Amino acid sequence: MLHALVTVVQEAAANSEAAGSSIGLIGAGLAIGGAVLGAGLGIGPIGSAAAQGIARQPEATAQIQTAAIIFAALVEGAALFGLGLSFLLFS
Repeated sequence: MLHALVTVVQEAAANSEAAGSSIGLIGAGLAIGGAVLGAGLGIGPIGSAAAQGIARQPEATAQIQTAAIIFAALVEGAALFGLGLSFLLFS
């Protein structure tokens, strides 16, 4: 199934006429959908590990929270990259 999705996105990117057509819209939707799904799957374990770490060592709360926020921001950066990619496919 992933191969079919990649094919649709590649076809939309390669064909400049498809940018405004339905195949371009499908490619853009798949791109941002995959980016958001990946970001959600990435942030979940970060929050879980941070909560467990704080529960085990409450005195290290500030350090754990800082690291978790930095990691979550990096994952969100990847989602924003996917948003930019979807805009490029759409335009």
